[in-house]
Amino acid sequence: MVSLEGLVAAAAVLTSLGLLLWSLWAGRLEVPGDLGEEEEGIPFIAEDGSGCCRLLCKPSALAQHLVRNLGWLATLRGGHWLWLRWPRLQMLWQLLQLPEPEPAVARELLQMPDTGLVALDWLVGPQGTRSRSGSSGRGPSSVLLLIPNAAGKVTGGLLQLGLRALERGFIPVIFNRRGHNGCPLTTPRLQPFGDPGDLREAVTYLRCRYPSAALLAASEGSGSGLLLAYLGESGSSSHLAAAACISPIFRGRDWFESRMPWLYEWPLLLHLKKGLSRYTRSLAKALDMEALLGSRSLRELEEALFCQTRSHPTSWDSYWERNEPLREADEAAVPVLCLCSADDPVRGPPAPSLPLELFRTSPYFFLLLTPRGGHCGFPQWGTGSCWGHEAVLEYFRATGEFLGAEERRKGLLRPRRWGGPIVEPPIFTWQRSYTR
Repeated sequence: MVSLEGLVAAAAVLTSLGLLLWSLWAGRLEVPGDLGEEEEGIPFIAEDGSGCCRLLCKPSALAQHLVRNLGWLATLRGGHWLWLRWPRLQMLWQLLQLPEPEPAVARELLQMPDTGLVALDWLVGPQGTRSRSGSSGRGPSSVLLLIPNAAGKVTGGLLQLGLRALERGFIPVIFNRRGHNGCPLTTPRLQPFGDPGDLREAVTYLRCRYPSAALLAASEGSGSGLLLAYLGESGSSSHLAAAACISPIFRGRDWFESRMPWLYEWPLLLHLKKGLSRYTRSLAKALDMEALLGSRSLRELEEALFCQTRSHPTSWDSYWERNEPLREADEAAVPVLCLCSADDPVRGPPAPSLPLELFRTSPYFFLLLTPRGGHCGFPQWGTGSCWGHEAVLEYFRATGEFLGAEERRKGLLRPRRWGGPIVEPPIFTWQRSYTR
């Protein structure tokens, strides 16, 4: 007899391939143009004359340093290859590719105050030859916390980023929410879209485990909503030295209500239902499982999970008042790079979905906007790698170098290591010279 999990997995693959073939036949794979009429920000190197990457941010010493260090990475290679101009193909490439060989992971379960569990998956390399304490012998490396999308899907792209970070001396670890990616669900409660409570506990644990290492975080797609909410709620007490969001979803409610392409939504919906079906009996006491498993969109599933509960039902409006990713963005006090593509088919067109005013006014938010790349794609021709991963890791290196120089100039910190040269991460305060 074929199992439910096998049917769901087969349906996800067939749905993705079917929608891809339909899009090709119907000519729906769009070829993006430039970044729009109102080109803001600092331009980088032109890409085969067809467009350029731009860094939109508030002028500061840190921004100038990032321009000098990221400029050589800002060209999206492969401009003459047509498939790189099709964002949905790039998205499919990112979702389906897996590292060869797949990395080995060591799982650690953390118990939350309400007895719920989250899982930390430590990447230890393809052969399990690298230890979690670093391999250089020069003290602890930077810890890089990787946050999957809101469905908990650990994509091939996220694993590739973890392996590239491991090669550079970082200690990569994947954060898995309650009930996601095989993490046991011990309470009839999952984590809402923008509720950073469990993430805060995990960050505190990592801070205690590696007290002398710089703590960094990177998120993918809709998982960025959790990271952005955490940075806003935590302010200067986030324990993070820097953060990066790849193809982030900035406005959660608009994203759920506008519906994304089926090529992205249906696989995620089936992936979520597959995980939740394992806990039908325990969740039935708190949720209407028939409505949950019968939902036909991510919005219907989100409402069934968090708004239509038996004990504390709430409205869709109230839910988003507490879970919008940028609800407290003004309080963020950590440098954040947001890597976005103008042709992202999941986030939608740049104009209505990018919070441009945030990047113009906040000294902590940096928008690296590319003409092409799809959703979490950013393929690099000729190497099989992701240009976006190189940009994120270079951003972490450059930010650590700059903040270390700032703190050395003030004479405030002991040396620490940021996954490469020994530098000094900052003590975060509300007044810092790099915001000048």
